Amino acid sequence: MQVFSSILDPKVTELLTSGAVGVIPTDTVYGLVCLATSQPAVERLYAMKQRENKPGTLIAGQLQQLIDLGLKARYLRAVEHYWPNPLSVIIPCTDLAYLHQGKVSLAVRIPADETVRSLLLQTGVLLTSSANQPGQPVATTVAEAQSYFANDVDFYVDGGAITDHVPSTVIRIVDDAIEILREGAVKIDENGRISQ
Repeated sequence: MQVFSSILDPKVTELLTSGAVGVIPTDTVYGLVCLATSQPAVERLYAMKQRENKPGTLIAGQLQQLIDLGLKARYLRAVEHYWPNPLSVIIPCTDLAYLHQGKVSLAVRIPADETVRSLLLQTGVLLTSSANQPGQPVATTVAEAQSYFANDVDFYVDGGAITDHVPSTVIRIVDDAIEILREGAVKIDENGRISQ
């Protein structure tokens, strides 16, 4: 198990693209991450989180990466004005069952953080889930993440304490109406516009 000081360390990209599972500071909280195109890595991440029928979130550096993964362009283009932002949108997804775990939808976002986007442009789409165990607080430091996952993950990136970040807002669009599933870092008004 390795610890890095930057998510832009070339070894982080190398590990992720070879199917590793790690913990990195995302645009919101510390996240457990793996390459979304690696089914074995995805299954390992879900096993670590003891998750069934509760898929994680896909984060991408740009819209085209999500389309290339297999998500429908029409759904993505309808919400692309929300990104980049700490705002996740639930998108219908009939394929990629290993990712959506039978939910037939996935939460996706393009992070506002430029460093995170730079990593994603190198790795491709990552699956992420908060770095904690069910019912436990989200890790705000690498030490806390290590207390949850120890040597089960392949690497950690120490981005310092993340105590001021708020989880992403999660929304779903149903018949042209915005349904807010989780209030978070971005506020959405009743018309579906980002409010400051």
